[in-house]
Amino acid sequence: MAKNLCVIHHSRSGSTAQLSEVAVTAAAEAGAATDTPVEIRLLGAFDAGAEDVLWADALLLATPAHFGYMSGALKDFFERIYRPCLDQTAGLLYALIVKGDTDVDGAVASVNKIATGLRWRLVLPPLTVVGAVTPVDLEAAAELGGTLAAGLGEGIF
Repeated sequence: MAKNLCVIHHSRSGSTAQLSEVAVTAAAEAGAATDTPVEIRLLGAFDAGAEDVLWADALLLATPAHFGYMSGALKDFFERIYRPCLDQTAGLLYALIVKGDTDVDGAVASVNKIATGLRWRLVLPPLTVVGAVTPVDLEAAAELGGTLAAGLGEGIF
């Protein structure tokens, strides 16, 4: 039986989408090579709902940092899924990508605070990118996505 990874992202300028796409590509490659295959859904934050979270064995959340906080789209996602998922997703695995122009700490803290309230489990350090996306950042996004899928498919997390 396959494991399910749902990638939920928002990007206005395209930078966060670029990081998400690289992570998804690496996750697909790694997930196909594990003992238990990993099925992946890539959804925009406005398109994802409680049913997607309930389907998932792990989430990869990706957001730009806006005004020291996560994007409004990701906040909207959390507001829509919080109550329906609160009692059903304790222990859900997640990882996080945050892209900002100057500061990402507030966005990381805000996502982690809500995820803690949901009793989700952060399994990898957040990938934070400040400024323009570089090849090193893309490699880090690929490593994050691949590691998350491999760990999920091999039962490490």
